Amino acid sequence: MRGARRWSVAGALVGVCALVLSGCALSESGAEPTPAHIVETLEAVVPVEPERRASNVEFRRLGPDETPPQFVLFSFDGVGLTPNWDRFLEVADAVDARFTALMTGLYFVADENRKAYQGPRRAPGESAIAFGGSREAVLSQVEQLNRTWFAGHEMGTHYVGHFCDGSGYSGNQWTTADWNHELDEFFRLMTTWKEINGLPGAIDLAFGPEAVTGGRTQCLEGSPPQLFPALHAHGMTWDSSMPAPEPGLVWPEKIDGIWEFGIPYVYSPAFGKRQTALDYNFWVTFNGGKDQPETAPRARQMVADTYRHMYREAFDGNRAPIVVANHFNDWNGNAFNPATADFMADVCGRAETVCATHADVAAWMDLQDPAVLDRWRAMPAAAAHAPD
Repeated sequence: MRGARRWSVAGALVGVCALVLSGCALSESGAEPTPAHIVETLEAVVPVEPERRASNVEFRRLGPDETPPQFVLFSFDGVGLTPNWDRFLEVADAVDARFTALMTGLYFVADENRKAYQGPRRAPGESAIAFGGSREAVLSQVEQLNRTWFAGHEMGTHYVGHFCDGSGYSGNQWTTADWNHELDEFFRLMTTWKEINGLPGAIDLAFGPEAVTGGRTQCLEGSPPQLFPALHAHGMTWDSSMPAPEPGLVWPEKIDGIWEFGIPYVYSPAFGKRQTALDYNFWVTFNGGKDQPETAPRARQMVADTYRHMYREAFDGNRAPIVVANHFNDWNGNAFNPATADFMADVCGRAETVCATHADVAAWMDLQDPAVLDRWRAMPAAAAHAPD
């Protein structure tokens, strides 16, 4: 793992003794008590690599008559610096939840170095959203990513330039070569951010490219025939960019060897209709995507009620994993992040419920008997219709 070096106390004492006035020595067994002022000095100068929090998924093959846990998969597109990031780290810690942080490559690049990135058929430095701001902001981004990683959450990709329909040559037009180029750029920015931004003495990113095994494309664009060969070329195992294959909540399937966690399209009693369960889409349905902060409490309640309905229908039905796709944006007076946090706090501590990462659920499904998965898949979709 890339990160801070771990030093043993015994080895570090040799150097620390030269820094303090009083002498110190280790017994032959190394068990000699260490004076308090030496311990304080050690804590100040010895870098200690944090322990990464373990997965919360029990990896075992279920028997044919066993009921699967109710998985809930929270993910956040972009993960830029915002208090909402802190909110979800705190809520997840309280209820032993894990989520997937979908990194935008632009945030590894300070504005002044924007020409370090070149998107498919684009000029150097061109993007549809902002870069990482100042060099200090980029460093803060890396620190927050490290904090998230050590808390046990997953790192995925949200690609780089965010070129969507209406911004010229965009993801829906990209070829496999274009997706390969975009992913190459993402991993290059991720691994060379210190060089790009002139920060040679900065902390390391605590994880490497091998930690990124899936992601979500910008604006859910792209098609499996063009995108998925690029995912394979970069060692990816899952994607969450495509619409669900049918209304309601169903078990994921592999498409060309990639687990596809589709974006749900479910019936919402709160909205009185079927609804794409994505925060931006909730906003558009709620008020046409207008910024009306005074309506935030009502929007928050309607979205949280939709998620709870999805959970009840799945838990009492086919137990299909629930994909909760979100952003940290403060849309409509920050109506949608509190709704998602409310839902996380409500369900993630419940019995037979595991709020897990996409990578862990993909690995768990790989362990299962395909015939058992097919039987779960054949059950009626949850939350597809208005309740009786």
